[in-house]
Amino acid sequence: MKEAEISRMRAVTISREYGSGGGEIAARLATRLGWQLIDHEVVVEVAKALGVSEAEAETHDEHVEGIVSRILSGLTVLQSPAPVGIPVQLMTSSDAYDEARHRVVEGALATGHSVIVGRGAQILLRDRRDVLHVRVVASLEERIAYVMQRERIDRAAAQARIQHKDRDRVRFLAAEHHQSPEDAHLYDITVNTTVLDLDSVVGLLAFALECKAKRLSVPASELGPGAGLQRYAEPPADFHRDKSGSNSASTGDDGQPPAAST
Repeated sequence: MKEAEISRMRAVTISREYGSGGGEIAARLATRLGWQLIDHEVVVEVAKALGVSEAEAETHDEHVEGIVSRILSGLTVLQSPAPVGIPVQLMTSSDAYDEARHRVVEGALATGHSVIVGRGAQILLRDRRDVLHVRVVASLEERIAYVMQRERIDRAAAQARIQHKDRDRVRFLAAEHHQSPEDAHLYDITVNTTVLDLDSVVGLLAFALECKAKRLSVPASELGPGAGLQRYAEPPADFHRDKSGSNSASTGDDGQPPAAST
């Protein structure tokens, strides 16, 4: 791992299926990198900013449902996980929570070198090239086993908890950002912990972070899967030249063009 390269990156966002080990991976990655972990602390800081209890703030966290609407008076500064003061406008509590969530994620980014778990950070920071976006998934059976072991509950309770948490996260991202957490295009890398162990995943993410850091100085016009590749020496086998001299897709016996090899 090349610390100098990685230090150019500002953050890693981690979206996870419940029980996939995503939270544990985030904690281990933060420890390996020496970066700050932004997970439950976000809820605590938002609770401080809103002047409500942590439990009340948690009812908002990654949920669609809001707290009872109220006007925030006298609130001027949101304390982020690091000493960065950020003003929050007066608004109803539902809007204020969302604004505070934005500000805490932005504050974490401003201080630099953060591993941010959930909270829609993959959407809030999607335009930042110096942020690595990760999705952690696993098979349902493995997730049930993980939750049973970690939370000491039976199989039925573990499965119900997984379904409840996953459903809330889908609803949250849909309601707040009109996105699905399952959209692969939101992430730089998706890892499946059904077989891969957590420490191996941490190593993969550190490597991916280094690789993305190396691309920061590359102009956007030179990025993409075709970067540095030459044209095919001749048209792919599933294309032929028609009488007009242009390329057109050949068709199979069913009249449909065959799948391209690329």
